[in-house]
Amino acid sequence: MPTHTRIRMFNTQETYPNQALDNDLCQAVRAGNTVYVRGQVGTDFHGNLVGLGDPGAQAEQAMKNVKQLLEEAGSDLSHIVKTTTYITDPRFREPVYREVGQWLRGVFPISTGLVVAGLAQPEWLMEIDVIAVIPEEDA
Repeated sequence: MPTHTRIRMFNTQETYPNQALDNDLCQAVRAGNTVYVRGQVGTDFHGNLVGLGDPGAQAEQAMKNVKQLLEEAGSDLSHIVKTTTYITDPRFREPVYREVGQWLRGVFPISTGLVVAGLAQPEWLMEIDVIAVIPEEDA
């Protein structure tokens, strides 16, 4: 019996047609009562970029994705225990963290934030990945 569930499996050939990649990945993995969510950006699940040039709008879309993936895995935003946020410019910190903070008000996760030289696509200004749990009564 599998010990984990893969959610929204995909191949990078579809996601990154402008790059010569061929990797099998998924958007989230539920392992026991833990959910690991792949880095989410300002792109919806149909491949449409939301918020070109706007880090706050990209953060909003990324958090919509996180919420949906956690719900598909049997968890929700209130059960996030760790976030890692990547921004491509230190000036993006306030709009990105303000948006993420609105989604996680009252949750109090641990958090790591990084400024990076770039992300997988040049138009992506931010990325966030999370780890969440599923309460024991639901696991």
